[in-house]
Amino acid sequence: MPRRKRNAGSSSEGTEDSDFSAEHTDSSESDTHTVRNTRLTRSSLRLSRNSQDIKQSADHDESPPRTPTGNAPSSESDIDMSSPNVSHDESLAKELSLKESGLAHRPKRRRFHESYNFNMKCPTPGCNSLGHLTGKHERHFSISGCPLYHNLSADECKVKASSRDKHVDERTLSQRQDENRHSARQQAQTERQLRYKEKVTEMRRKRNSVSQKDKYTEHRPSHGSSHEPLLENITSDYDLELFRKAQARASDDLEKLRLEGQVTEGGNMIKAIVFGRYELDTWYHSPYPEEYARLGRLYMCEFCLKYMKSQTILRRHMAKCVWKHPPGDEIYRKGAISVFEVDGKKNKIYCQNLCLLAKLFLDHKTLYYDVEPFLFYVMTEADNTGCHLVGYFSKEKNSFLNYNVSCILTMPQYMRQGYGKMLIDFSYLLSKVEEKVGSPERPLSDLGLISYRSYWKEVLLRYLHNFQGKEISIKEISQETAVNPVDIVSTLQSLQMLKYWKGKHLILKRQDLIDDWKTKEAKRGSSKTIDPTALKWSPPKGT
Repeated sequence: MPRRKRNAGSSSEGTEDSDFSAEHTDSSESDTHTVRNTRLTRSSLRLSRNSQDIKQSADHDESPPRTPTGNAPSSESDIDMSSPNVSHDESLAKELSLKESGLAHRPKRRRFHESYNFNMKCPTPGCNSLGHLTGKHERHFSISGCPLYHNLSADECKVKASSRDKHVDERTLSQRQDENRHSARQQAQTERQLRYKEKVTEMRRKRNSVSQKDKYTEHRPSHGSSHEPLLENITSDYDLELFRKAQARASDDLEKLRLEGQVTEGGNMIKAIVFGRYELDTWYHSPYPEEYARLGRLYMCEFCLKYMKSQTILRRHMAKCVWKHPPGDEIYRKGAISVFEVDGKKNKIYCQNLCLLAKLFLDHKTLYYDVEPFLFYVMTEADNTGCHLVGYFSKEKNSFLNYNVSCILTMPQYMRQGYGKMLIDFSYLLSKVEEKVGSPERPLSDLGLISYRSYWKEVLLRYLHNFQGKEISIKEISQETAVNPVDIVSTLQSLQMLKYWKGKHLILKRQDLIDDWKTKEAKRGSSKTIDPTALKWSPPKGT
């Protein structure tokens, strides 16, 4: 077989590798083929390394902006990869320089909070979702944080936020000074507190008497329910500012929960319920089945508490529902007011529905389905159509700590009419019949705590008004009223009627508070009180 000579550097592959460019005159055709494969392998390896370096550099920086088709933007230095005069290394280096030049002129991306979803928007008509009622956030997605709904602008919210922060700092500083100046046992008010109290009293007396009836008349028809009603001149400026602070604080708490993922805008939450002749806006989430919760509005039978999806279903149900009062035994009746004792074990479905309904208006309630260990006392008001639900409280059948109330609720349409205190008074009446000292289970809701403090205050003032002796003890008050001694002490301290003097605690009989209570009692009348003689009940066995 004839041999052929090859000159150095005559490789058709155009590689710079000289290790394999020496003369191999004695090599066979197979050896030549092997050398060519080796050249290709070395050249491909080097090109792949260059490509990896370029890719890593590009990944380290951000990729250049792309056109809608996905290609890099064209320029005068575009590379024609099909040109035979440009090698692979040169073309890759040129492409890398193009990417670097493109990144140098690219604007920086704006970064927002990862929880913001810009597809969301504020439900208030005409609002652009900018600003927040608290003045601490740049955007909002709910009515509770909408400045426009509250008849404010974003700048006004920021000014109010700085004013609130300044007031909080001043108050914190003054409280620290008072703590350092006075001992913990001293209950008397400081001079600064007395001056502030007088200032508040004077501010509450001042009210703008200028009538703005025309302004209110124009505001309501033009905005409807999309804006908050005008609140000026309804009360004093001081009380209005307190209300504004409470609004901002509640809105800030909701925003924190939303950012933590505990509250989702547009999530499964019932916004309103149709209950009898009322339509009630809900306050909190209740764990109704998802198919009902996602509707946003529920329709309920006010007698059996069954929940339905539509008005048509409710109308058909009411046509055949035979219930006109709660199940269980009627243990109290005076006038139109009745109280029914419902056993959670005997009427499980009704009690579960009652708990789900109560959770719509209570924040701390956790009991929904395990109702068998509880008794429910349901208060109703009767008319010619039936006994309508006013409120209820529940208590354990066997309470180790002698709790006489586990959960208590007054329906929103009956609030601020005296029914809450009637429920509390009825629970203590049952404790007196059982010859026990009772106390509500903690924690209490905000409205529940206000109601209980008001009730304990009235009980103590009534007892001190009727007391004719010279010496009195907390134990005697507890046995007479069935109120826990801890609750009595906390109420006396809040009324500044408990003093520590010469190693002893003394109860002061403040006649000014008693006179104020007598005046309010005379105005209120005796229509919303519990009559012990109307109770027909004996303690259940085993309690």
